[in-house]
Amino acid sequence: MMTGMNTETCVPAELAALREIFASRLEAVPPAGWEAVRSFEGEHGIVLPEPYRTFVAEICDGLRAGPPYYGLLPLAQTPSDWGSDRPERLFAEPFPLTAAWLWEEEEDALSEQEFEARMGPVFDHGSLLLGTDGCGMYWHLIVTGPQRGHVWLIDENGAMPFGTRPDTSLMPGTPGFAGWVTHWAQGRSWFPDA
Repeated sequence: MMTGMNTETCVPAELAALREIFASRLEAVPPAGWEAVRSFEGEHGIVLPEPYRTFVAEICDGLRAGPPYYGLLPLAQTPSDWGSDRPERLFAEPFPLTAAWLWEEEEDALSEQEFEARMGPVFDHGSLLLGTDGCGMYWHLIVTGPQRGHVWLIDENGAMPFGTRPDTSLMPGTPGFAGWVTHWAQGRSWFPDA
């Protein structure tokens, strides 16, 4: 399990890095403001993890240029390809995973009903959608549960965290929202070189 990330207070260096990355982006959506952030949190019974919380309130609430490929979504929006028939997103329910789950490896071991019951909460519990890289590849910021503050990629193949120890991760890098954004700003690939 990945631990050790500060999600309660905004680290000044992380906030400074985010400000620098987004300062020159003319297409950045203005920040949502603290009133909107607190209203969203109150409505859903959560507190957003730092530094994302301060980022949305003070720096930027979306960017068409990314990250990810199709842009950073404004607070609590879903991508156009998310689907209107999906279950309600339950932000206060803990995100169920603590390690990568590549469902192709387990799909045959579970009945279809068991598989769907286990997979559904991975998409809809305890996370905000940050955006999509297309083709059903969705980036989630985990807002509740043991993975709070981590960014995960969830797609048709499975769910995997961004940024753990380079020798063990499917997507090495610095964990958390600031690490994910910095990785993108440096033009680096999400996945290690083969």
